[in-house]
Amino acid sequence: MPFQFLARLLAALGLCLMAVSAPASAEPYRIVGFGDSLMAGYGLDVGQSFPEKLEKALREKGHDVVIANAGVSGDTTSGGLARLDWSIPDGTQMVILELGANDMLRGVDPKLTRQNLEAMIERLKARDIDVLLAGMLAAPNLGSDYQAAFDAIYPDLAAAHGLALYPFFLDGVAGQPAYQLPDGLHPNAAGIDRMVARALPAVEEAIADATGPS
Repeated sequence: MPFQFLARLLAALGLCLMAVSAPASAEPYRIVGFGDSLMAGYGLDVGQSFPEKLEKALREKGHDVVIANAGVSGDTTSGGLARLDWSIPDGTQMVILELGANDMLRGVDPKLTRQNLEAMIERLKARDIDVLLAGMLAAPNLGSDYQAAFDAIYPDLAAAHGLALYPFFLDGVAGQPAYQLPDGLHPNAAGIDRMVARALPAVEEAIADATGPS
């Protein structure tokens, strides 16, 4: 057998073996930010919403993630429950569940808010989708009884369902005019940056817990 032919044959076999043994490209970890105007990016330019900036921050830290924005301004937990199934596509691996602020602002009974959130959690878990629960706190002017009942919803649900919990989605922004739009309710671009920076460790830990050891 001529040497040149043999060399070509061996080279071709080597390439074939490399093609067979090379691992397929891993798919990105798919997250959906499911919430209200705080998630949607109310009043902000394209690229400035929480899901967009969180995805960028995670990628800068080496996480191969894609985060879809399923925030709807004005949404309540009742509205979220009604649209949950078609808003969370198949293939989603984690949902950041951020709802309840509009319930609180409208004085909705905390029992209903809890019931709706729990129903969403159970539906997501039935689809094998992990949940990071983003908590909210009631405004003091609603009274101490309402405040106590509402504020307990998120830690209680997280404990009952074994969920990752970020206790207060607006941590570092609520009550800080420099980080809010003129309405005094929604974060501005700097506020989103602060929210992402503060939430990032909790999101990283939730992803690590969900994906297990590398």
